[in-house]
Amino acid sequence: MKKSLQTLWRIVTFPFRIVAAPFLWLWRRLGAVRGFFTEVPEEVTLTDTLGEAIGSRDALMRILSGLGEHLEALRKHLFRALVALGLTTAVSFTFANQLMAALAVPLGEDTQVQLFQLIRLPPREALAQFLRLGAEGLSKLQVIEPTESIGVFMRVSLLAGVAFAMPWIVLEVYLFIAPGLMPPSRVRLLLAIPAASLMFILGLIFTYLVMLPTAVPFLYAFAGFRAAWRPSAYFALVTGLMFWIGLAFQMPLVLYALADVGLIRARQLAEQWRVAVIVIAIIAAAVTPTVDPVNMGLVMLPMILLYAFSILGAAIAERGRRRRATTG
Repeated sequence: MKKSLQTLWRIVTFPFRIVAAPFLWLWRRLGAVRGFFTEVPEEVTLTDTLGEAIGSRDALMRILSGLGEHLEALRKHLFRALVALGLTTAVSFTFANQLMAALAVPLGEDTQVQLFQLIRLPPREALAQFLRLGAEGLSKLQVIEPTESIGVFMRVSLLAGVAFAMPWIVLEVYLFIAPGLMPPSRVRLLLAIPAASLMFILGLIFTYLVMLPTAVPFLYAFAGFRAAWRPSAYFALVTGLMFWIGLAFQMPLVLYALADVGLIRARQLAEQWRVAVIVIAIIAAAVTPTVDPVNMGLVMLPMILLYAFSILGAAIAERGRRRRATTG
């Protein structure tokens, strides 16, 4: 009898449950989001954790178990980031040819002047002129291997995929580190996600409009040699510079976040500027596609300027942290 009444009740309430299901799901998700931003993590210092692990076998096993959970969470976040990157790269295949033409524009003469002149033209005419400049640049490249054009196509598509997937990648990094932060820091760090994506895009624009129009003609006509560049070498140079300069533009944001939580101070950054220049030189030498000092200098200069801006950002973050501590 009881089972019959339960079955009848399910049948009668089925339409109402169907209508209410989306609202219940949304309510649960809102509760999960609220708990994510309000849950306070357990404050345990590293010294206490190690001391407890050394003194107790059970504590050591708990620490190892927690480490395994963190590694599993990291694996999930990395997997989702790679899936997002794969999807955006696949979408980039549809316009990779136009993108290669755009990246070949710096091979022309007076590139900066011609690019800024496009602003005065109507949109349709400006696009046609822009693609014409790209076609002229591509005509200066020579393929000497059967699969070289495919490799270039994939490299350019991957760069576009990284640019489009950057918000999701930064979000996955945030979701991994946020549980260990205090609620106010989680909110402030969440606001940094669109800023990180914007800084990466600004790095790409800076490289395209400032660095490449200056570097490419110089390298193309250096010492009076007749240049016949391969697409693989040229696009490796261009995409490498754009990617690493885009990442370098994240430096002020990263150092601001570290200063905001008290891990670094602006005075320390200013005092260690010589060490920073050496580290930047090493990074520039590692990421520069070619071995000439010109390209290395082109990578170093914006990174040094960004380090100077990072010191200013760290000082602003310190002032805000002291203000919040005084108010609290």
